[in-house]
Amino acid sequence: MADIANRYSENVAGKYFVDNQCIDCDLCRETAPQNFTRWDDGGYSYVKKQPTTPDEEAACKEAMEGCPVEAIGNGGN
Repeated sequence: MADIANRYSENVAGKYFVDNQCIDCDLCRETAPQNFTRWDDGGYSYVKKQPTTPDEEAACKEAMEGCPVEAIGNGGN
């Protein structure tokens, strides 16, 4: 489970976040490309935009549930 204390600083503020468990597998970026992107210098994903539509919310939830290392959380603020 993602730990908000270990979230990457590049995440925009809000519900979803990616923490330091990310292995850069690309699943979240493919599942929710409007919301996740890659930090090239660090080799990990982060939330670039919080979901604003039901479709984006569903995509972010799917990305979180599919993350192989549980690096995506939904308890942010």
